[in-house]
Amino acid sequence: MIKEGVYLGKRYEILGRIGSGGMADVYKGKDHKLNRYVAIKVLKSDYRNDQVFIQKFVSEAQAAAGLMHPNVVNVYDVGQDRGLFYMVMELVEGITLKDYIEKKGKLSAKETISISIQMVTGLQAAHNHHIIHRDIKPQNIIISKEGKVKVTDFGIARATTATKTISTSVMGSVHYTSPEQARGGVVDEKSDIYSVGITMYEMITGHVPFDGDSTVSVALKHLQEEMVSPAEEVPDIPYSLECIIMKCTQKNPERRYHDCASLIQDLKRSLVDPDGEFVTLGAVPGDSDRTVVMSTEEIRQLQGQDYDEDEDDEDYDSDYDEDDDDDDEDDREYGGRRRKKKDVNPDTKKIMRILMIVAGVVIALLILFLVGNAVGLFSGPGLATSNEEDTVRVPDLRGMTEDEAREELSKYELGMDVAGEEPSNEYEAGEIKSHTPGPDETVERHTTIEVILSTGEEAETVAVPNVVNEEESRAEQMLRDAGLKVTKGEAQYSSDVEEGYVISCNPDVGTEVDEGSSVEIIVSLGTQPATVPKLTEGTAAEAEAALSEAGLTGSATEEYSDDVAEGIVISQSIDPGTEVSRGTTVSYVVSRGPETKIVNVPDIYGMDEATASQTLSRNGLVGEYAGESFSDEYGAGQICRISPTVGTRVSEGTVVQYWISVGPENTGESDTPDSGTDTGGNTGS
Repeated sequence: MIKEGVYLGKRYEILGRIGSGGMADVYKGKDHKLNRYVAIKVLKSDYRNDQVFIQKFVSEAQAAAGLMHPNVVNVYDVGQDRGLFYMVMELVEGITLKDYIEKKGKLSAKETISISIQMVTGLQAAHNHHIIHRDIKPQNIIISKEGKVKVTDFGIARATTATKTISTSVMGSVHYTSPEQARGGVVDEKSDIYSVGITMYEMITGHVPFDGDSTVSVALKHLQEEMVSPAEEVPDIPYSLECIIMKCTQKNPERRYHDCASLIQDLKRSLVDPDGEFVTLGAVPGDSDRTVVMSTEEIRQLQGQDYDEDEDDEDYDSDYDEDDDDDDEDDREYGGRRRKKKDVNPDTKKIMRILMIVAGVVIALLILFLVGNAVGLFSGPGLATSNEEDTVRVPDLRGMTEDEAREELSKYELGMDVAGEEPSNEYEAGEIKSHTPGPDETVERHTTIEVILSTGEEAETVAVPNVVNEEESRAEQMLRDAGLKVTKGEAQYSSDVEEGYVISCNPDVGTEVDEGSSVEIIVSLGTQPATVPKLTEGTAAEAEAALSEAGLTGSATEEYSDDVAEGIVISQSIDPGTEVSRGTTVSYVVSRGPETKIVNVPDIYGMDEATASQTLSRNGLVGEYAGESFSDEYGAGQICRISPTVGTRVSEGTVVQYWISVGPENTGESDTPDSGTDTGGNTGS
């Protein structure tokens, strides 16, 4: 532990310890150069002799220092002093997500999603800089007093892979470790996403999904056990959030979200459509032949299926003897559901044979009667099976109106029913296009004829022209020329499409639609305006962070200033509060502190002390009496020696020492000046 008051790098004062981890201690400090409070992470002594680890620590810290994002605890500096390796970071006054969860027990779905969006946004910024965190957990997520969520501990996390062995103290994050990280495999962005999923699980339930007596047992659960859905403990969890968590925590990395952007998109969509079914698992090559864990929804669907108990009773004899061993093999073949029927009673068999004989005789007599009637053997009153007067031929109704068709059919004692409508290029709207039974078919009287009415000519189809990136009026004309109607959706901001030009259309370009259909176009409002933040009185790092959050870019220059401390912004090119387009560059000037003037040391040899002091003062220098000296060249009371020498270029305010002559050395006298041994004269001129 470092004592309070110790300075690191002659700049950072240690004010007290605020936290400790497995590999580093964190102190509150003050940057006296920029006059601001900072957090200083100091590597523990156990790792200071591992050169590979140190190199990784330094390189990753330097890489993390390039991250300037509102959802990341920014790294300002990295250095070494007296064998201590340290990292200087942004000091965030707040609470860790771990402490926040423990305080509230568990978080609401809305709060979980809100925190997750900010957390993943910060993580996305790191991934864009090719930095893998490797240690995402609630302990490394800080919620500021203003509610800002920031990801911390970049650099250390990746550096842990540098050592050949990692002690159990370093494995404190095993509850959030991805399966591939637990087995020592390749770790990438999807590994961080797995840890995000575990963190979200803890937020919504109040605890981690896997726990055990040792780090090894927990790691094995990540590798082997399927995670219980959070819906088992939180029944009212939105379906979309449940699916998001389950997708993040898939054992196979390819089934997770492939990047933070797609995860953020689903999280935002979950806020507006909590029960939406928009979350899909990633595709894995050859996945159709793999065993896949069924989703909660799939299980619910299966559990909701009903089986007819009456049908089961009909299929299987109710007198099934469970002790009968003869049917063991059949029962095993069909999962125990097959039942063996008992032998039929002999009397019953006899009755069945008699009934079959009687049925055969009746069928033979019926066939004989039908054949005889067909050849006229049984002609006579009341014996004919049919009468030609009871059947009619269906007239051709095509081209008739509905009323005309009903009148025509009534002549044949036939009914009519309109079965539908279809477009037709042959028949006018309202006319019959077709009917069933068709024309000239023989039907019995009182049969109902089903007709299809024409709706008029079939509409010709046209392809939606490419109006994207076209000027609004031009796009409208193109659609009208194609025989389409134009509707306008709500205009949107776009950083890619110029104001007044079409962003998109619905249906999409190239879609075949009926002539006369409506096509909706979305017109660009141009780049979304941004408000210029106040940059003055802050540091350059703070200015860049503020501009980035506002969607702007910064351009810094430096100037000397006698009034503004070094590193503080003096001025900005665009006034705070001004609305400008996103992506606009805002220039600002950073102070270099007071300008140091360079002067030449004047020649004051031979002058008396008063004159010499005045001369030095006029040149911006300070004279300082250094003693007396013998001199053969300069008389007593005159300047005989100076330092720095005449003509030396020095900073304004430099002290120039001078010696006063006591005259030549007199060997006959016993009394000599204190510095009489120095006879240096104007050696510098």
